Amino acid sequence: MFKTGDRKPIHDALPSQHASSSSHLRYPHRLNFYDKPPLFDVTIEEFETCALDRLRVLAEIESSAARNRSWDESISVVRTQCDKHLPLKPNSSKYDDLDGQRRKDHLSHFVLRLAFCRSEDLRRRYVKAESTLFRMRYDDDAQADREAFLNMRDFNCLPVSAEEKTTYDTELYSVYNAGPKKEVERRAAFEKEKYLKVKWLRVPDLVEKRRVFLKRGWAYVPSQEQSSIIFQEFETQLDKALEMTARLLPRLDEDARLVPILNNLSQGFIAGSSSDWMNENGEANGEELRAEMIDDLSKKHFPMCMKTLHDRLQRDNHLKHFGRLQYGLFLKASYYSSSPEP
Repeated sequence: MFKTGDRKPIHDALPSQHASSSSHLRYPHRLNFYDKPPLFDVTIEEFETCALDRLRVLAEIESSAARNRSWDESISVVRTQCDKHLPLKPNSSKYDDLDGQRRKDHLSHFVLRLAFCRSEDLRRRYVKAESTLFRMRYDDDAQADREAFLNMRDFNCLPVSAEEKTTYDTELYSVYNAGPKKEVERRAAFEKEKYLKVKWLRVPDLVEKRRVFLKRGWAYVPSQEQSSIIFQEFETQLDKALEMTARLLPRLDEDARLVPILNNLSQGFIAGSSSDWMNENGEANGEELRAEMIDDLSKKHFPMCMKTLHDRLQRDNHLKHFGRLQYGLFLKASYYSSSPEP
């Protein structure tokens, strides 16, 4: 994970027995930072199908955020969609085609990069959804598989020596909020704690929550919070990759096969949309909402303010000016079309 002599891995090296168990795989790890693009041939059908399956999963993630689901509830519903559309078995599984599953995951990620790199808003939403998916997979992964993956990467972190930890003992202990509640047990857990230090800009979430000690631009991160470094690294790398993809995208404008597919995928990434009302063939992805869909959707997915306006419109066949304006803008943002079906 670390390439210089004064750096060390977040996790200790794994037993060679586990490492050899996945060495025959083209994709040896379930987790992926998607550093390298896919270099294999795919059909147009596979290109689109893989992207639609991943889109269903990301749509469920956005839907969970829009509904203010708890983290546990979100994991449950997203895991259901992943098992259905984008399964990824661990190395310990007896499933025969692990490479096939991970190949689909690899391909679908890069297809959606092409679709969602076109605007700042799409990039922001895509990074947020993908980061959430990565975090769920990270938490769900077996510890041995996770450590094997992390030990292959360089996260550019510096270990904190015992002498340095002693120097800042009071400051580090004051922000140490993990472990047992009893003071004696908390102090004993703190003495065993190992720290890494990184530039504070790499862990803004921990700084915001005051979970790290800051000194001269360095954040001292305890072991139980070091996953934040990994998640932030994934998000930063993906954001840079999307910006680079956006600069190269004009080269695809002349490809009549791919551009319509990418346009439909980006249009189908509707905020808060749930896979509950997407059909099995993915035809609703990229399809505009129409009048006959609104009543059913209002009962399941509309926020309370919009549901109230819709119910009042149904009851009175009329809305006041600002109510019409607000409701109309909401439908427009949801890709509603008032044109008749062809």
